[in-house]
Amino acid sequence: MRRVFRLFFRGILILALIIGGLAVWKREEIKRLLAVNSLFAAEKIVENFSHMDTMFLTRAVPRGNGPVSPLPAGVETPLPAGADSWIADRAITGLVVLKSGAVTHESYHLGTAPDDLRISWSVAKSALSMLMGIVMDEGAIASLDDPVTKYAAALAGSAYEGATIRNVLNMASGVAFDEDYLDYNSDINKMGRVLALGGTMDGFAAGLHERSAAPGAAWQYVSIDTHVLGMVIRGATGQDIATLLSEKLFAPMGLEAEPYYLTDGSGVAFVLGGLNMTTRDYARLGQLALQDGLWNGAQIVPAAWMREATRASAPTAPGELRYGYQWWIPADAQEGEFFARGIYGQYIYIDRPRGVVIAINAADRGFREPDAYPVTLAMLRRIAAAQ
Repeated sequence: MRRVFRLFFRGILILALIIGGLAVWKREEIKRLLAVNSLFAAEKIVENFSHMDTMFLTRAVPRGNGPVSPLPAGVETPLPAGADSWIADRAITGLVVLKSGAVTHESYHLGTAPDDLRISWSVAKSALSMLMGIVMDEGAIASLDDPVTKYAAALAGSAYEGATIRNVLNMASGVAFDEDYLDYNSDINKMGRVLALGGTMDGFAAGLHERSAAPGAAWQYVSIDTHVLGMVIRGATGQDIATLLSEKLFAPMGLEAEPYYLTDGSGVAFVLGGLNMTTRDYARLGQLALQDGLWNGAQIVPAAWMREATRASAPTAPGELRYGYQWWIPADAQEGEFFARGIYGQYIYIDRPRGVVIAINAADRGFREPDAYPVTLAMLRRIAAAQ
């Protein structure tokens, strides 16, 4: 019997050593998974959104060696009545307002600072749209009506078979995808765990096989569509997104701080929401959009692309918030009004007729409340009108 107990306890010891060894071996993966599970916790969200590089794999997007493009100080304009309450209610962390390229308001909240590199979430989609316009203009992609599988062969046989680049730009791929952030088992949260555990986003996209509609038939916001656009760009150019974005967009813009992307385990940029920049640099990106891709006398993004990308072209339902090529357009938009938008309250709002750009970073855990978007849009319009 004593020998049996010795063998039993020896087995327990060996099992404990194996588990301990696995814990050390997978320590980083476990750390990232735990980070995903607590990323939006009330007591951590503000800090997390300014320090994503402490929790995930990342890749720098070099800003180049050129000088910083100035954001000159304009005439400071007071925020409209009610703005203080809105800032508190929507957990705004950074707010920069430009009028004709000059700063008329800049403020930071909830203990954040101007040099924080803040997560963009889906604002990153609009930056990738700009890169797509550049790549199209350079001839690497022949037509938006080409199937995505022409440039991303790994998608053959997936739900993306038969979808065109235009379909995917419009979020009308027809791919079935559950974007419910509050459901642990939703597709968007499964994707987050793939990212945290060092899996491959390309493999995740290629593994989708269900459709909710025929390509081009209906609009459904599907974040993985933007990753597919990244696959198309990489396949067409033979270069990674971080390198292209640096060379074609950020270096010519003269950003003031080097951005970074979150990446998957293969070093592939999380293009659908993993870009991290300062709020001032998000404002610069908005100014570039306002100016139809023109920056310091150089046409960085083709003007025709910017006009087309920010036009409501997706098959959204009548009266609903409209969509272009990875840019949003209010249902009742005036000509030249559009924005980039990310979960938890990230915005780059453009009012082209007034020459106004408003960049917002936030940690708004109530971003899905029914009044969150209309109240924010109304405040953005009031701020723009006051400039």
